Amino acid sequence: MVAVWAASTLTMLILAGLLPDFRLQADSGDSATRIGITAGIGAAVFGVLSALVWPFVVRALLLVPALVLGLLVFFLNGSLLLLALSLIPDDRGEAAPETAVVVAAVMSAVASATAAALAVRDDDAYRRRLYRLADRRRRKQAAARGPRMPGTVFVQLDGVGHDVLRRAVDDGHMPTVASWLKTTHQLTPWRTDWSSQTGASQLGILHGDNHDIPAFRWYEKDTGEVMVCNRPASAVELQRRAIERTGDGGLLTVDGASRGNLFSGGAEQVALVLSIAARRGKENRSRAGYFAYFSDPANAVRTAMSFVAEVGREMGQSTRGRLRKTRPRIKRGGLYPFIRAFATVIERDVVVAAVIGDMLVGRTAVYADLVAYDEVAHHSGPGSRDAALVLERLDRSIALIAKVAEHAPRPYRIVLLSDHGQSPGETFRRRYGLTLADLVRAGCGLPVPRKARRTHSGAEARSAVRAAMHRPVEEGENEHRPPAGKDPIVLASGNLGLVSFPDVPERMTREQIDARHPALLATLANHPGVGFLLVRSERGGGVILGARGAERYLDELADGEQDLGPLQDFGPGALAAVRRTDSFPHTADIMVNSAVEEGEVLAFEEQIGSHGGLGGEQSHAFLLSPRALSAPVAEGCELIGAERVHRVLRRWLREADGPQVPVPEPDPAEFEVPMRPHGDVAAIDRAVPDKTA
Repeated sequence: MVAVWAASTLTMLILAGLLPDFRLQADSGDSATRIGITAGIGAAVFGVLSALVWPFVVRALLLVPALVLGLLVFFLNGSLLLLALSLIPDDRGEAAPETAVVVAAVMSAVASATAAALAVRDDDAYRRRLYRLADRRRRKQAAARGPRMPGTVFVQLDGVGHDVLRRAVDDGHMPTVASWLKTTHQLTPWRTDWSSQTGASQLGILHGDNHDIPAFRWYEKDTGEVMVCNRPASAVELQRRAIERTGDGGLLTVDGASRGNLFSGGAEQVALVLSIAARRGKENRSRAGYFAYFSDPANAVRTAMSFVAEVGREMGQSTRGRLRKTRPRIKRGGLYPFIRAFATVIERDVVVAAVIGDMLVGRTAVYADLVAYDEVAHHSGPGSRDAALVLERLDRSIALIAKVAEHAPRPYRIVLLSDHGQSPGETFRRRYGLTLADLVRAGCGLPVPRKARRTHSGAEARSAVRAAMHRPVEEGENEHRPPAGKDPIVLASGNLGLVSFPDVPERMTREQIDARHPALLATLANHPGVGFLLVRSERGGGVILGARGAERYLDELADGEQDLGPLQDFGPGALAAVRRTDSFPHTADIMVNSAVEEGEVLAFEEQIGSHGGLGGEQSHAFLLSPRALSAPVAEGCELIGAERVHRVLRRWLREADGPQVPVPEPDPAEFEVPMRPHGDVAAIDRAVPDKTA
């Protein structure tokens, strides 16, 4: 403390000499000794005010949007400095308001840097500081819980596929994860549903049900609304439906915390959770989130510096890509550098701080989503150097969480997982000069714009920015209720497209579509950028259509059949995933999946790393779990679908109630489903007794 005070005093002296609107002496002048004493008094008073007054100020502002609070930090910090200067005897301290903001920010940064350089903020000091910031009542409750059974922290690395994680470990980008794999953890791949995106996966993981989520965005004919997974109103409704179907609040109902997610999972403690973003009340106060983070002014200063650096880094990387004429490439100007910086800096810092606070008060279950990689991979590519650098920083965040867990009031098991992967490839518009909507209109005989318009991206980070600013309307989408008429509604979810005819109340059949637009299905199926279509037939239910008249009825395809027609190139599980989606009430009239070639797909959105459909690595997520937990699946078996991942995570939470060492071996009967080339999820559900119900 003395060293930090001395550094702050010296900083104040230097700034007083450099800044014309900042003085530390009387109008008639003072000796160097007197000026030094004045600076020492000012630095001491500013430090005391920051320690005593600042936490109460931040607590009073917790309902302010996160980004606004981050900006207010600088002005409030400057106000504290002005107050500190006013308390210096004989009016020797004075600064212009704008100068006070600069001085306060520099002093906070120097204090933080000095403390780190002197190893004052080692693990023990960091633990003690966060203990003081944590809610005391919660700590007392944690201490009264009795035996210290292990808690569980689930950290979701959004968009990091199984193979991407393996490559990052092999290339040395994630040393923490690499050390875990060698010692304490095991890596298990799992396969997503057809809708390989955060909305479907996270709803299934947190609430155990993702039925009737056909895509990231879809049109519901019964309500006339477009559902979008990252719109707060849609997230609330999807969560309500899942709870209604399962009769259960979610994975985090018992003493849980949800951080940075689309859905709450039933947790009482939430921060940056989209399904409650539109609400304003006490339930939005996250003392282990915003309070624990912004109660330290140095956090805001460091985050602001990192934010500016990240904006500059993105501009530099984007410029380098243009100069090198990197392909594929999309435009990365406008607000994107700031959205990326929010995802990779602010969202990461606040969520990690919230998780640390949760562990230090001993919460039983924590689920946090870090969207940094997903956002960068959408625009730079999942295998790009830009994305690899993000993985390195995420690995450091994981290491920090693990280090703090050593000082928590209970032992913690840290589980890493992803909700989906990403598949690279050019955009459909850039490859063919038209959008999917243009192609549909051409097939319907409707006028097509001369110039293809860009489709907006459904990246998760954009929803986090909107939630933080309390602006829940999706960018680029003025209405969630499209105008009624006969024109088709065309929506994009990565490389999955959905075509709906709003004037027909039920799901249209193939025969109805052909009668109205005889050329539409053939136009779509024969386009080189389209892999297959799913439509409903009056003759035999769902039917898959492909190029040159290829068609296969889902009811006629047997499990394990080698010739899947248009589905042949989409890997194991494609048939089961399509069958399941075909059974959804809100499946679109025409489901369009782009073509795949050597793992690359064609996104119908403006993304060169995409997910949402079938093809490539987007359907292959991972689960990295401590060996102390029971095996997710028996050796040689597959983990298929987000709902089954939920059952595994719930089983692990229940294991904390019994003997901890050694953990009982899993019951083999629970996993008697061998891995096979074309597994059927429905058949697996029939074969596996649900022992987690």
